Amino acid sequence: MSQSLEDRIQELRLTAPRITPDHINSVIVSKTFTVLPSGKVTVCEITLTNGFTVRGESSVVSKANFNQEIGERVSFENAVKEIWQLEGYLLQENLYQKAVADK
Repeated sequence: MSQSLEDRIQELRLTAPRITPDHINSVIVSKTFTVLPSGKVTVCEITLTNGFTVRGESSVVSKANFNQEIGERVSFENAVKEIWQLEGYLLQENLYQKAVADK
């Protein structure tokens, strides 16, 4: 999520339970990058606080266009998108369980 979007959410005082960029950053323990043998694909593996791992990748069509910095950035951003999905599901499940328990 871009900072400008987060700023707008804060400005609108949207306070219902949600996942924030700070939360996403807090569950990341480590990240590694691997360039596959083709020299055209970068894979980012992120390890989360509970030991679960997620992966993202980036690739180029022409090896001549490969740039490690860009490959790492794009593959990391793609892996982080996976974390948003997982953490969103977990929040929804927790809200559901609380609602059921409160009945």
